[in-house]
Amino acid sequence: MATGGFTRLLSGDVVVALRLSPPSGGGDIRVIVLAANRQRAFTRLRNLGFRGVRLVGNAEPPTADEVRAVLHHPDGLVWRAVAATDGVGWQAFTALR
Repeated sequence: MATGGFTRLLSGDVVVALRLSPPSGGGDIRVIVLAANRQRAFTRLRNLGFRGVRLVGNAEPPTADEVRAVLHHPDGLVWRAVAATDGVGWQAFTALR
């Protein structure tokens, strides 16, 4: 089970933020996904190798900066290390592999 949360936008889309451990190992990452609904967001993550992703509750919803980052990214899917400093920007999900 991942910690995180979600926010529904005025357009009806949903931004889901999750703290996950990547399949390749390493430290935890914060993943932000833009999708039509929460289930589609989880399906996108499962298709990328994060099996068994579930979100219970809304403990850590995405911040305004995270929403802005995912809205301006063409894939609608960004990540960065949880321990990253403010100088480290959001990265495309293909950079994780």
